[in-house]
Amino acid sequence: MAAETIITDPFLQSVLETVRASQQQCLNLLEEPEATLEDEQSQDLSKQQRLLGGYMARLRGLNRSTVHRVRETKQETSEARAEVDTLHLQLQNLYYEQRHLRGEIIACESYDHKFQSLPLIPVEEFLELKAGFNDADETALMEARINHEHAERETLESQRQGLLRKKQSLIAENKKRKDDLASLDQDLEKFIDAAKPIQKIFEKEY
Repeated sequence: MAAETIITDPFLQSVLETVRASQQQCLNLLEEPEATLEDEQSQDLSKQQRLLGGYMARLRGLNRSTVHRVRETKQETSEARAEVDTLHLQLQNLYYEQRHLRGEIIACESYDHKFQSLPLIPVEEFLELKAGFNDADETALMEARINHEHAERETLESQRQGLLRKKQSLIAENKKRKDDLASLDQDLEKFIDAAKPIQKIFEKEY
């Protein structure tokens, strides 16, 4: 694979072009004959050497720039890696939190709530009594049914307490009548005992 297809950065492409030009200039100098050169050829060779020197100076400058850019890139890469690690850690924390919340949701959905076993009024009967809940969602409807059951039970408990008080009143009244009857029996027995002498007198006379 050619370097041109791999290197896309403009700065690195300029470095590559300078390297090629320097390489070509070196090859050109190597091809010059080793024999004594004439003045014109000597001047051309000196010109090519200066050109090569310029290329080399430019390469040294590009090398320094490249080293500086590599350091900057390493620093940016290190910072980006730290940021990615932080984001990855946050993602892991979110994953664990999501898994925990899903577990809690499953536990709540499978929990045997007491309200599920309450003898609530059937939905159809409740909606006949409370038509305003026809469009209510399941949660609001369940809450309304529970509140209705609570109110009904409070009413029944109030009635039960009233009947209990009435029962206690009747028990107290019955006890009082029993006590009155017992007292009357005692008075009657006393009266009979007191009348026995008189009865004996009547028996003697008759």
